[in-house]
Amino acid sequence: MEFVEPIRDKKKIEAMKLMLRGSNLRDYCLFVLGINSGLRVSDLLQLNIEDVLSERGKVLDRITIREKKNGKTKTFPISNNSRKAIEEYLEKRASYLRSEPLFASRKGNTHIQRVQAWKALNKAAKAVGIKDRIGTHTLRKTFAYHAFKQGQDITLLQKLLNHSAPSITLRYIGITQDQLDDVYLTLNL
Repeated sequence: MEFVEPIRDKKKIEAMKLMLRGSNLRDYCLFVLGINSGLRVSDLLQLNIEDVLSERGKVLDRITIREKKNGKTKTFPISNNSRKAIEEYLEKRASYLRSEPLFASRKGNTHIQRVQAWKALNKAAKAVGIKDRIGTHTLRKTFAYHAFKQGQDITLLQKLLNHSAPSITLRYIGITQDQLDDVYLTLNL
C-alpha cells in the first residue's frame, strides 16, 4: 500500500467538495462523510442506505457499524455537513431501497470498490492542484489531522483511530518533527 497524506489545506478541501459535487454526488457524499467520520474506506464503502436513513426517510442522528478491520462496534454522530451531503445525494439518486448500498456502483445493487473511490478522489485532487499522494485513506487522515489542528486531544484521536500510542497517531496524521520544533521556536515567552 502506498503512503498517502491528509489534505492539510482547507481551501483544497473546499475545492475538492466543489469539484466532486459538480461531477458526481455519490463521490461528493463519500468524500464529505469520509473526512467528517474518520472511518476506514472499507467501512465507508460497506454502508447501506439503512445505516444512514430512518424508515421515515430522514437521515439518522448516528451511524452504528461493525468495523471490518477489528470487528468492534462503532457508533458516532453524523455531522451537519455529512447530513446535508447524504440528503442531497439521496434526493438526486434514482429510486432506491433502504437495503441497497449507500455508495452504489452504476449497476445500483453492489457497493463501489476501493479502486473506484480511489480514481474519483485522485481525479478531483489533481483537478484542484493537490500535489501530495492522495488515496482513499486520505479521508481518514484528513479527519484526524484537522481534528488535531482544531485542538482535539491526541489521546482522543488515538482512541478514535484505534491506535496503540499517541506517537503513532501523530506520525499517522503527518505531524513532523519540524512542526513540533515550531512550538518551541514560536512560543518565546
